[in-house]
Amino acid sequence: MSTLLIKNTYIVTMDDHQREIPEGGLFIREGIIGQVGLTADLPQTADEVLDLKGHIVLPGLVNTHHHFYQTLTRAVPAAQDANLFNWLKTLYPIWARLTPDDIFISTQTALAELALSGCTTAADHLYLFPNGSKLDDEIAAASEIGLRLQASRGSMSLGESKGGLPPDSVVDTEDNILKDSQRLIEKYHDPKLSAMTQIVLAPCSPFSVTSDLMKQSAKLAREYGVHLHTHLAETEDEEKFCMQMFGHRPVGYMQEVDWVGDDVWFAHAVWVNDEEIKVFAKHNCGVAHCPTSNMRLASGIAPIKEYRKAGVNVGLGVDGSASNDGSHLLAEVRSAMLLSRLKEGITGFSATPSPGDKGQGQGNRKLMTAREALHLGTRGGAAVLGRKDIGSLEGGKCADFFAVNLNQLGFAGMHDPVAAVVFGQAVNVDYTVVNGKFIVMEGKLVTVDEGRLVEKHNQAARRLLAG
Repeated sequence: MSTLLIKNTYIVTMDDHQREIPEGGLFIREGIIGQVGLTADLPQTADEVLDLKGHIVLPGLVNTHHHFYQTLTRAVPAAQDANLFNWLKTLYPIWARLTPDDIFISTQTALAELALSGCTTAADHLYLFPNGSKLDDEIAAASEIGLRLQASRGSMSLGESKGGLPPDSVVDTEDNILKDSQRLIEKYHDPKLSAMTQIVLAPCSPFSVTSDLMKQSAKLAREYGVHLHTHLAETEDEEKFCMQMFGHRPVGYMQEVDWVGDDVWFAHAVWVNDEEIKVFAKHNCGVAHCPTSNMRLASGIAPIKEYRKAGVNVGLGVDGSASNDGSHLLAEVRSAMLLSRLKEGITGFSATPSPGDKGQGQGNRKLMTAREALHLGTRGGAAVLGRKDIGSLEGGKCADFFAVNLNQLGFAGMHDPVAAVVFGQAVNVDYTVVNGKFIVMEGKLVTVDEGRLVEKHNQAARRLLAG
């Protein structure tokens, strides 16, 4: 039986008690956390012992929305300064040239980046399959890296000729989509605790799939007990499209096609009103908040404070690496905190302390704290994905965590170790562990050759852009 002891470090559990344990540690058996507590109270022997004095250890970050393949089209000149619809129209023809090898290499690049940022579970949304590409290519690539994967079988069936946004060259028939969705669930979906791969059904967006496909996907997902995911209410353009095409705002349209429930989560969900937030809360729909992408494409600021106040589960997503141009989830935690504070300023925050503020300088509105932002990136993300086995460090949960060495220049003078990793500029982590197995050790990837990966990825990216 394999055991691992992490000792003499600063443990942040993110459990119900929000424990922070200086001189703490973890005892792990067969990839599952057995004990969390003071190092002195843990077993002192194990098959592997790691002293992380001077480090902070947190639950593995959970990425609730990504498009791995987009790592191949980062900072494309023609798409650098476009809003969502124009950005998509620019990139669709390039993505139409993707091959199975491109899906494989881009998946490994994205997951390697994520692992170096403290991520241990990633939900990816792959919604176009040109030139024989399959979701299987992504799943195979992910198995070599070692992160948990929520593999979303995306789809587009509403091409330009039928009033949709994508060109007909990148859409598929609904019959093919549904047959492949069923095949993937039956072949790969693991419903058990500590699963490494789970399948999600994910028609791309209201402007790229038909109402019938939305309904049939929901029906199929519920027959098999898998989750549902799509983009929703990302931009004002989408809101106008839904009104013209379906006669509903985006959230109302989701209600029409049976897409509300605790098995559904939406990416972005920026352009929603108070009543629609209540719909999410009533039906336990989750939200993948993508702050950097929303800023990059000038889409807007999602009402995260209002979601959380209403009881809506919110997680974080780096989104596609062509609308973020990076896959650093710890940076996304920081962006979420700062963007939330900016929104408070836009909506009337006063820097003058109110009588009841007791010197904390919060003014008359409560700002998102570093710990609240970390909650979005850990437990919040786990709740959005419907996973009860990850997101916190406590007995019986998966041994998924990351560690950062606080004895480095960017953290010098920081007086709060937890806030340091959020307020400070985001750094690559020193250790990332999934199921008790090291993916990153001493700042280096251990499951893939980073140099060779970059070389192969750049070759593929150059070929794609050259046409």
